Amino acid sequence: MLAGAVLAPEAGSAQTFTTDFDIDRCTFSVTGRHNPYFSLKPGDQLTLEGDDEGEMVEVVITVTNQTKLITFVTPDGTTKRVRARVVEEREKIDGDLVEVSRNWYARCVETNDVFYFGEDVDIIENGQVISHDGAWQAGKNGAMPGIIIPARFLLGSRYFQEQAAPVAADRAEHVGMGLNVTAAGQTFHDCVAITETSPLEPGHESAKTYCPGVGLVQDSAATLTDFERP
Repeated sequence: MLAGAVLAPEAGSAQTFTTDFDIDRCTFSVTGRHNPYFSLKPGDQLTLEGDDEGEMVEVVITVTNQTKLITFVTPDGTTKRVRARVVEEREKIDGDLVEVSRNWYARCVETNDVFYFGEDVDIIENGQVISHDGAWQAGKNGAMPGIIIPARFLLGSRYFQEQAAPVAADRAEHVGMGLNVTAAGQTFHDCVAITETSPLEPGHESAKTYCPGVGLVQDSAATLTDFERP
């Protein structure tokens, strides 16, 4: 099946998450807003803010003009080269920059699903980079692309967003749809909710909400406060 056909698991398979997306059948694009929940158009930017147990969190997500060439071998043995868009996330806590990640995404033209190919990560403390924990790249050390979010939202779908264990193994489950969300002074309709977990962090969950035409509007304690679409 093509990536757009991410299926909900059958009854009795509660722990099943899709890992094979027929990526060898995709051609890729690095621009545009063809996926309603995820923009790859350079210049688009989201700002989310919130109070996380007494700490003020700010996350700024920017679609940059930069791209990165990713080379990996598909499950059928084909060597594939994909140019991915660099989307930067900058996180501050109480005004101090604590993390900068440069994520690599590309859209499957046949389905409009957005694939995730890895990230560079800088963990920052007192203005200094202290580690690169969580960094990974498809095609290195056995890592494979995942899907950050499909264009077609099916309630109950489960799939891996990152396939780079033991470094990164985030996975998503579709838990809500048809939601109305008020954020950044607007009310968005037909929004969808996703719960993210990882087998590397048992018991930890992250709740995210995406709305058509804007993208990520809620990320756990942080809510969209501003967005730019030049």
